[in-house]
Amino acid sequence: MKAPFYNRRSFFLAAGAAGLAAQAPLGLLSPARAAGQFAPTQTMRGGSNNYRPNAPLVDSLGSGFLVSGMVRRAGDGAPLQGVRIQIWAATTLGGEREPRNHGSVLTAADGSFRLEMEQIVPNFGQPHAHLAYDDGAYKTVFLRPVMPSPSDTSLATEFVLAPA
Repeated sequence: MKAPFYNRRSFFLAAGAAGLAAQAPLGLLSPARAAGQFAPTQTMRGGSNNYRPNAPLVDSLGSGFLVSGMVRRAGDGAPLQGVRIQIWAATTLGGEREPRNHGSVLTAADGSFRLEMEQIVPNFGQPHAHLAYDDGAYKTVFLRPVMPSPSDTSLATEFVLAPA
């Protein structure tokens, strides 16, 4: 009989999957809330890589991939209008440093934002995007969501911002 192969990576992947599966029925995959409260989004490690302050406001960065999301105020979860969100990623146009892969959008009245861009490609083995809020009224947040597959054509995320 062949012994199963275990290593540190397989252990952590299994533990993480089990943890998510256990939380899913409880609705814990949405932002943390305590008695109707929205907890602030925490900055993700690696989220600020290749960040460019004041990336220009753009209508699009190409086509084929959609980045969307919501921006809310910590505490009551009220949608935040006119908030600047910067988005950048490695795409079919080039890496994260490529100026054509950097742009900012403003949130709508309902707190939503969206930006179409070229297809995101794996960078350092992972397909991911970078999103940032850093305009000063709220605490700076950098996100680096990793996509499950390089063939994904969209990514959705949420910012819950705490006052600066």
